[in-house]
Amino acid sequence: MSSLKFGTSGLRGLVTDLEGGPSFAYAAAFLAAIGTEAGARREVVVGRDLRDSSAGIAATVAAAAAAAGVTAIDCGALPTPALALEARRRGACAVMVTGSHIPEDRNGLKFYRPGGDEITKADEAAILAALGAAGDAPPPPAVPAAPEPDAIARYRRRSLDAFGPDLLAGRTVAVYQQSSVARDLLADVLASCGARAVPIGRSDTFVPIDTEAHRPQDVAFIRDVMASGRFDALVTTDGDADRPLVADADGRILRGDVLGLITARYLGADAVVVPVTAGSAIERTGFPRVLRTRVGSPFVIAGMEQARREGATVVCGFEANGGFLLGSDVAIGGRILPALPTRDAMLPILATLAAAQAQGLSLADLVAALDAGQTASDRLGDVAAERSGALLGRLRDAAFRRDFLRPVGSPQAVDEQDGVRIVLDGERTIHFRASGNAPELRCYAEAKSEREAEDLVRWGLAAAAAAMDGTAGPGGAA
Repeated sequence: MSSLKFGTSGLRGLVTDLEGGPSFAYAAAFLAAIGTEAGARREVVVGRDLRDSSAGIAATVAAAAAAAGVTAIDCGALPTPALALEARRRGACAVMVTGSHIPEDRNGLKFYRPGGDEITKADEAAILAALGAAGDAPPPPAVPAAPEPDAIARYRRRSLDAFGPDLLAGRTVAVYQQSSVARDLLADVLASCGARAVPIGRSDTFVPIDTEAHRPQDVAFIRDVMASGRFDALVTTDGDADRPLVADADGRILRGDVLGLITARYLGADAVVVPVTAGSAIERTGFPRVLRTRVGSPFVIAGMEQARREGATVVCGFEANGGFLLGSDVAIGGRILPALPTRDAMLPILATLAAAQAQGLSLADLVAALDAGQTASDRLGDVAAERSGALLGRLRDAAFRRDFLRPVGSPQAVDEQDGVRIVLDGERTIHFRASGNAPELRCYAEAKSEREAEDLVRWGLAAAAAAMDGTAGPGGAA
């Protein structure tokens, strides 16, 4: 069976399952179902990350466009939000070839509707229907796409037009370049905003940086770099630069939802949309409206659209991985930052550093002032959807949930829109959900201390495994 499937953001799977005919077929299905809608401009902008497989897959996407009578515009290697911005400028649709943070033996396609909006879950269903109707015709020979070298420059200008040249004066920032497609751009933008940007850790091979589930070697590398005392912060992104990573002067990595919270406050948001995996400090911060959704940027985008319909004027969203979505134009010190309702890494990096600069605080002190609590997460691998689904179904039953959680606390409230998120006594939460990208059961916890959150996750995974294996006794203990 093919590994290709739609997850929380686009299509992903093994490179061997995507190269050639499959990437042609999915691109053709997208163009047939979405990209050539009545009135749509018959153009598709194509971008890619720095994986070895991405250039060839991008060429296949261009061939699919040519076969559909659609002009392909080659934007080269650039951040996903830069490609979305170019699609908005042109009124064109877009395809980004990227596997984001997953290992190099995998890759994917992210699709954008005409005008640069991410596709919806309904659009995914339409693409799959068109894919089934198309059959398995082999792809035609590659067709060169028209080049567009200025898309990344326009994305750069968007940030610099909104953030002043002296914004970060006096700050020294390590830019961990690795294999991020934004590695040179990020250093350039920070320097243009007044920081001393020092590139480090450039890699010629792909590094799968996950901004939410940090690899031990990445954590150790960041701590070693920051132990020198030379830097006020370290910044980087995942492979396609739609998710940020920021560490403070002591090498502590800031949570993605904390970056989003700081950015939303800096922008003066009156409506914030977040998935259920984001920390509960968001509700305590005083935003006029907070809306929680299922995990995945399509759901966050739908929530932002709802907030705008209900009268919000400064609308944003963010995910626990740090990707920030701006749903409306916003003024920053008299400068206008245009809306870009897709995940972006550049904005939360700049806004977080700018917030610390404006308050005269270190990043550590800025975060401490939020009193955002601590979170932890982990997963059980190789858990079939049927097994995780059965457990989640049992957790939706109040009596089972109460007995299952008895060793760790008393349930106070429950959110069932994506898995089962349970508020416990003592200002704690535990959340179980099936991964949208892999056969995994994930557990998230929130508590006042890091150790308590980690202990809660460890207990949750052990209790879940025992319950799925049918060996759990009273209170979820094996």
